[in-house]
Formats: sequence, structure tokens, C-alpha cells
Amino acid sequence: MKIGHPADKPLPAAAAGPPAAPADAAAKASAGVASAGAAQVDASATVALSSTASTQLSGGTAGEFDADKVARIAAQLADGSFKVNPEAIADKLIANAQELLAKVQG
Repeated sequence: MKIGHPADKPLPAAAAGPPAAPADAAAKASAGVASAGAAQVDASATVALSSTASTQLSGGTAGEFDADKVARIAAQLADGSFKVNPEAIADKLIANAQELLAKVQG
């Protein structure tokens, strides 16, 4: 059984373009027509970002990105000399999990 769309069959029309409703709503908005529900904001439509997400969106803290380290690792990956340290990975995973649990419980 093959999964996916064979090359000789076109994709369904729904996947080819955007749905019609947003374009219709944009046309009404540009024409100055406002619906009764547009003025009210549904409570489920609000979004609250955590401090971590806000930090990520604002670019994080200075000094987190080390371009030289990235270049060294990329070179090691390219020449096949990069060695994975499973103990360091496990230690950091455990530390991150403990930090998240402390935030949830605290």
C-alpha cells in the first residue's frame, strides 16, 4: 500500500489554496462592514505567553549564541569526528525536567 499522493493524481482542491471564509471576511472588513460579533473578543481567543516564551520572542538573553562553537561542531560533523556525550545529555535533560517540575509545583 502506498502512502501519499501519486504523481499522476492532483492534490485535492482544498489543499491548493486558502479557504474562502477569510477572504470573504477581509473583503467585508475592507468595505467597512462590521459584524456584530467582531467587536466582542471571545475569551478563548486570548493568548497569554509565559515568561520563557516572552524571553524567546524578544531574542533571549545576551551571550546565549556562540557562533564559534556552532562552527566547530559543524566542522566536526562534516569530518565525522563529532562525539556524542550521552552522560552530558542525560544530565541536562534531568536538570531541565527538575526545573520545569519546580516551576509547576512552586
